[in-house]
Amino acid sequence: MSDYNLDKRRYVIGGVAIAIVVVYIIRLFTLQLLSDDYKKNADSNAFLKKIEYPSRGAISDRNGKLLVYNQPAYDIMVIMNEESGRIDTTEFCQALGITKEFFIKRMNDIKDYSKNPGYSRYTQQIFMSQLSYEEFSRFREKMFRFPGFYVQKRSIRQYQYGYAAHILGDVAEVSPADIEDDSYYQPGDYIGKLGVEKYYEKELRGEKGVQVLLRDARGRIQGQYQHGIYDRRPVAGKDLTLSIDANLQALGERLLEGKMGSIVAIEPSTGEVLCMVSAPSYDPRIMVGRSRSKNHRLLSRDAWKPLLNRSIMGMYPPGSTFKTSQALTYLTEGIVTPSTAFPCHRGFYCRGLHVGCHSHSSPISLVEAISTSCNAYFCWGLYYMIGSRAKYHTVEDAMNMWRDYMVSMGFGYKLGIDLPGEKRGMIPNAEYYDRNYHGSWNGLTIVSISIGQGEVTLTPLQIANLGATIANRGYFYTPHVVRKVEGEPLDDAFRHPHHTKASRRAYDYVVAGMRSSAMRGTCKMLSRLPFEACGKTGTAQNHGRDHSVFMGFAPMNKPKIAIAVYVENGGWGADFGVPIGSLMMEQYINGHLSPSSEREAAAMQARRIGYGPRFPGQEKEKKAKMAAKTRKLKQKASAEGQNAEAAKESAAKPAEAKTSE
Repeated sequence: MSDYNLDKRRYVIGGVAIAIVVVYIIRLFTLQLLSDDYKKNADSNAFLKKIEYPSRGAISDRNGKLLVYNQPAYDIMVIMNEESGRIDTTEFCQALGITKEFFIKRMNDIKDYSKNPGYSRYTQQIFMSQLSYEEFSRFREKMFRFPGFYVQKRSIRQYQYGYAAHILGDVAEVSPADIEDDSYYQPGDYIGKLGVEKYYEKELRGEKGVQVLLRDARGRIQGQYQHGIYDRRPVAGKDLTLSIDANLQALGERLLEGKMGSIVAIEPSTGEVLCMVSAPSYDPRIMVGRSRSKNHRLLSRDAWKPLLNRSIMGMYPPGSTFKTSQALTYLTEGIVTPSTAFPCHRGFYCRGLHVGCHSHSSPISLVEAISTSCNAYFCWGLYYMIGSRAKYHTVEDAMNMWRDYMVSMGFGYKLGIDLPGEKRGMIPNAEYYDRNYHGSWNGLTIVSISIGQGEVTLTPLQIANLGATIANRGYFYTPHVVRKVEGEPLDDAFRHPHHTKASRRAYDYVVAGMRSSAMRGTCKMLSRLPFEACGKTGTAQNHGRDHSVFMGFAPMNKPKIAIAVYVENGGWGADFGVPIGSLMMEQYINGHLSPSSEREAAAMQARRIGYGPRFPGQEKEKKAKMAAKTRKLKQKASAEGQNAEAAKESAAKPAEAKTSE
């Protein structure tokens, strides 16, 4: 029995010994082959791998006017393994004009893995970024006194003009998420955060280079390693040519000063965006340098959301501009003919429902209904379409056919513009109404969508694209703001036309209605232009003063520009939408404004619309909400990236309206 126990103990002791040996072998294997700590240590003693940053691609407008370029800047880099507390921090802080508290905090932040993932004490870490040449020169004189600190030259963005901020975007230091998403980046690098700077980041950024320098035993740089055979030169980023006309963009931003809203202009034959104005805006030149973070926080706290690109993120009721899409649908589906006339006695009356309208002749046919913006005509059209059991088996079939027409025209889904943050708007379908009305609804229930109210919302970009589609008589190209990427063909997505379900014949009648509107209808201000312009006004109801909307194109034949103007709380479409649209058309087609138009532009620039609600009783509520919001923002002031939150907020959706223009 004792011999048996002795044998068991021998096996146990032997097993423990083998386990210990295995553990040691695994640990040695890990340290020597899997871990690069020792390699980094050895390499850092022998080599200094100096990153060479490429020049970021420049950005110009369609006429070659330079909008964004680069300017040299300098970063202070540190290798912790070399610094190791060997410098006079007081002298160092004086050389850079910083406090000792800043120095201590910054050094601790660099070593904090939660703030600086991928930190290594053997590689260069950014200590301070974007020094000007003057700041760099003062530091360079004493740099030999500060072992472990180096200067890294790079470039920073400069924005030539104080407009087009929402299109151009900006560049900022990478976040931990950016580094995790793309191994190209390391702490201290810069990345596009908004606009084309973000969307075309990979084209603009170029490729980094590296210079391998040899050290001696004391860490002093001796020159290039093996005459630079392991060096890699940086590759500059690609230049972008935008489709934007800088002069048209500048005029649009002038005209929307003191207002909230958007202007979008498109070249119908290509889908190129000629201008994209979102107001209120900001000067892109304040979003560079070390003050960028502070200025971004101020903008993100602004109650009127200047960081929000309303042109692609604002979802609004399109108002009467939407009637053109209804006319196209009714004509193509055979619900009406060009001669079909409906009564309008200051509105639509049917089975106790009333939708108001302004005074005009009655009964009225299609072309005149577009020209005068008759509500009743388009309400009757939808009522008969949804209720037609001879053509559609069920109300759901009719509704989904209507939806299919709207989707084919570019509504209800993102158009696919080359800018981040585009919203899709809202086009309801049968399932939506079945869910909300428990299967009990008909054409009268939803009649407000026929005049661009109710559940329907579009972005200003989608309204402008509607104008481009009508100008083309039935097709559109995906809107895009970049006309050319250096050395690359235009993306195929922007080169192929999208045809709608509506017929060419239907478009001819809608064009006739829009031309009639410009000559003697709600857009008659366009008749003064020296070319044939077509237009459609809209007055979209809101939880306060109505929004002023305009959609049009010019010239009528061989159109060069399609445009949408949306002015929040602007009142009638003819109050702000038409005059602004008229001036923008004239500027682009003629290349300048006449003296009388310039005076009109100056007067429009001086007109202000309060950004707040325009009806009694809500001013106090608005102030209370703003105060609460300010308190929240103060609590979150240390958070980064609030522009992403601002971009996620869209314009408030209005309740179903009972009247429209």
